[in-house]
Amino acid sequence: MGVACVNIGFYGVRGSTPCASDANRRYGGNTACVVLEQPGCEPIILDLGTGLRLYGEDHIAADRPAFRGHALVTHMHWDHVQGLPFFKPLLTDGSRLDVWGPAADGLSLRAAFDRFMVPPFFPVTIADLPADIGFHDLQEGSSRIGDADVVTMAVPHIGATFGYRVQFGDGPSVAYLPDHQQPTDGSSTVAPGVIELCRGADVLIHDAQFTPEEFAVKANWGHCTVDYAVTVAAAAGVGRLVLFHHDPSHDDATLDALADQARNHPAAADLDEVICAHEGLTISLQSGALRSR
Repeated sequence: MGVACVNIGFYGVRGSTPCASDANRRYGGNTACVVLEQPGCEPIILDLGTGLRLYGEDHIAADRPAFRGHALVTHMHWDHVQGLPFFKPLLTDGSRLDVWGPAADGLSLRAAFDRFMVPPFFPVTIADLPADIGFHDLQEGSSRIGDADVVTMAVPHIGATFGYRVQFGDGPSVAYLPDHQQPTDGSSTVAPGVIELCRGADVLIHDAQFTPEEFAVKANWGHCTVDYAVTVAAAAGVGRLVLFHHDPSHDDATLDALADQARNHPAAADLDEVICAHEGLTISLQSGALRSR
């Protein structure tokens, strides 16, 4: 497959919980959902947070045929899976979504979703949805998923958590690590597997949830600071760093300030660009252009 434009669409950029409000109108309040699309290829969805509903609305509004695509789930925390039953294409006969991710706590990926989508916690089960949904337990390593080559690697977090690197043919590469535990010993070391996964990626979408003050209180919550995100990106020699998984308490002004802090970090000089993800952002990788929906 030759090089073609790969679009990265951001539909949910928050961590922990949805948090829509006037104070975060510009960045948005939906949880993790990013979509990779290349013309002629099946889309790859990165996580199924509440932003997935917006992607489904776009798909329906564009009057596209029945959905065919794949989702890479990093882990089973609510903010990464809650959007599944609200994805409108799954209400259409003939649609197909293949969900890939880690087995955890003795449960297969399918069993974990069945436990999450069941009364009394939720009134609709997986079996109730008209679309065909397949679940596939992933292991670390390289896989061919749809039209993309995917590298899967365990990432330090709480519970079984994967990071992904996705590439369509010989086109640009995208690394996705929305939840990444910063070392709690005060060091800035980066796990060798993380460096391997991200090395030389054109875009790294990375956890940037905490300020240093917040991390001091929540050091064992499985996330990292904006400064650590820059450190990871520079150590791996990536092109663009996209700050992601924003804390629900961070309003637009706070995120503006954190983005400036990241761009002024000494290690940021080794990067092409630092971007603070917001809902509606699209990165077109062939030309490097940025645009908003």
